[in-house]
Amino acid sequence: MAMAAVGVGGALATLLPQRRRGTVTWSGVAAGGRRAGVAVRASYEAGVGVMATKVGMMTYFDPGTGKPVPVTVVGFRDGGNVVTQVKTAATDGYDAVQVGYHGVREDKLTRPELGHLGKAGAPPLRHLQEFRLTAVDGFEPGQPLDFAELFKEGDLVDVSGNSIGKGFQGGIKRHNFKRGLMTHGSKSHRQLGSIGAGTTPGRVYKGKKMPGRMGGTKTKIRKLKIVKIDNDLRVLMIKGAVPGKPGNLLRIAPAKIVGKNIPKN
Repeated sequence: MAMAAVGVGGALATLLPQRRRGTVTWSGVAAGGRRAGVAVRASYEAGVGVMATKVGMMTYFDPGTGKPVPVTVVGFRDGGNVVTQVKTAATDGYDAVQVGYHGVREDKLTRPELGHLGKAGAPPLRHLQEFRLTAVDGFEPGQPLDFAELFKEGDLVDVSGNSIGKGFQGGIKRHNFKRGLMTHGSKSHRQLGSIGAGTTPGRVYKGKKMPGRMGGTKTKIRKLKIVKIDNDLRVLMIKGAVPGKPGNLLRIAPAKIVGKNIPKN
């Protein structure tokens, strides 16, 4: 029986994905119908992006039509965006560009952080983020990234950031539940209601929508349009709302569109 179990385990091992850095290689015909030897690339960006700071929202009037457009104004702190490390498949197992943002005093960083930035010839920067790419040709450590060169008006971008924390909230606010009657003798106004059956299954299912902490999580809003780029004020005007409150750190990258700038598997 032990030998049979080992044999079954070996057979399953040939069907399960063998993970490597940056790719998942299937060694057999497994779930999804993928053939042997087909490499599936992990998630990556459509292009290098930048970090920025949310300034606030305003109304922008389109010069052509005169129609009002709700936009979020995004600014850039002193120090800008600088390439702090270039990772390649030969040295790190995958291709990526690490970008630093928001210049600070040296005493605000630790010695390892200062050593890492000094090796790249970059000034002291508070935030570091990585953009995983298909190729990193043309990027060098210490290279400044200008948002006006990376983006143009009309481009679609993906904006990520931490959403505003709402604290502990009930089901109506957190999950848009409907409240009960306020009259006619009802005693269930904003209560949650039933959360499951009794003896069977005798427990609450995982993932049940209930009151709890709301907001304060990483959120991405995709395919937002850049309406205006102001080089004098060093700001971007992006149509719509983005996560967080004014002063929040944002990550802006070219929008991922399958078939256009992201190849189909």
